[in-house]
Amino acid sequence: MPKAIIMEHTGGPEVLRWEEHDPGSPGAGEVLLRHEAIGLNFIDVYHRTGLYPLPALPAIPGMEGAGVVETVGEGVTGFTPGDRVAYAGIPPGAYSQVRNIPAHRLVPLPDTIASQQAAAMMLQGMTTR
Repeated sequence: MPKAIIMEHTGGPEVLRWEEHDPGSPGAGEVLLRHEAIGLNFIDVYHRTGLYPLPALPAIPGMEGAGVVETVGEGVTGFTPGDRVAYAGIPPGAYSQVRNIPAHRLVPLPDTIASQQAAAMMLQGMTTR
C-alpha cells in the first residue's frame, strides 16, 4: 500500500507520521498521480504549526509536486495515464507517494525538465513572479 506523511494535529515535526494511505480512485475531474518528487516549502511549516490552518485534520501537507498520471477520473480530458505532470497550490497533499488531484491543477511536464526540478520550481516560480 502507498504511504503518506499524515498529521492528526498541529505542532512540531513530531506530528508528521509516515503511514499507509490509500487515496482511492480518482473522482470526476481528478487524476491519480504517482509522485516522483515533491517540493518542500516554508508554507508547509506554517501548515504543520497551525499558523496557516489546513482545511481539516487529519491532513497530508505539501503544496507542490511532479510525477506520472496513473489513472484519470470521469470527465478528464487532456491527460492520459503515463503523462508527466507538475502542480503547485491547493489542495494540499503532496507529501504522499500517490494522490488524487483535480486535473485542472496540473501542467504537462516536458521531457527536458526533470521531475525533481519541476517539483522544486513550481511554487517558488509563482512566488517570485
